[in-house]
Amino acid sequence: MSIYHLDYLDQLEAESIYILREVAGQFERPALLFSGGKDSIVLAHLASKAFRYGKIPFKFVHVDTGHNFQEVLSFRDQLVNQLEVDLVVRKVEDTIKKKGLTEPKGKFPSRNWLQTFTLLDTIEEFEFDACIGGARRDEEKARAKERIFSVRDEFGQWDPKLQRPELWSIFNGKIHKGENVRVFPISNWTELDIWNYIRREKIELPSIYFSHDREVVDLNGQWIANSHHASLDTDDVITVKKIRYRTVGDMTCTAAVESKAITIDAVIEEIVATRISERGETRIDDRVTEAAMEDRKKGGYF
Repeated sequence: MSIYHLDYLDQLEAESIYILREVAGQFERPALLFSGGKDSIVLAHLASKAFRYGKIPFKFVHVDTGHNFQEVLSFRDQLVNQLEVDLVVRKVEDTIKKKGLTEPKGKFPSRNWLQTFTLLDTIEEFEFDACIGGARRDEEKARAKERIFSVRDEFGQWDPKLQRPELWSIFNGKIHKGENVRVFPISNWTELDIWNYIRREKIELPSIYFSHDREVVDLNGQWIANSHHASLDTDDVITVKKIRYRTVGDMTCTAAVESKAITIDAVIEEIVATRISERGETRIDDRVTEAAMEDRKKGGYF
């Protein structure tokens, strides 16, 4: 009898598909948070495989800060139409007006921390009991300590000291009324795994992930996109650089990296050579405090 062996990408794929099916089986109103970034695109691809012979059994949700890259938003809409899934878009700007929140100020004002309010309102509006996201443990230390099924209380808050064991890949989705679970099917993947999987599966991505010319401004050694959201000083110099984005968030809090990589193979070569994580190299919002991400997650951030 021949023995069937799975390579490491097959194993990661199988685990993620198993998790997605567990979500569909254990929860009544799950949702997949979908921004149009590479990790959420991989999640969407995995979901299409997990439920290949039927409709993906959950809505796609995007919390739009209003500071997104247009290339990513256009790709988001294109893929949603292709997959024939329902997309719910809720805007941070509407939350700011509704709740009287303070609009961030500064040279590159980020609405990133305000996403929490919009996300929690959206969960309450649709009574989602599980929200699937593309966070990975290799991205940041707070994400490294979070379980795959991460329970949030009735206020959407996360307590890192009260997490459920997940021995033998058994996931407990039992929750009380008002609670919800954040689910991370690609938690065990790395950035390199994501790109190798994208190459193997021939997954399309927004052009922003590959080298292109863009107007940028130097902010303490990081290249930030020049946009109408920025309030530049008179001595700021706008430069056109060949750059790409390792991770895509708001254009006001995500830095680009100089790159000539226009193919997936070239991107993979760059990732293999780097010694800095994608968030460590590019996310300005993670540098506010030593525990910036964990503080946001405790308050309800994804």
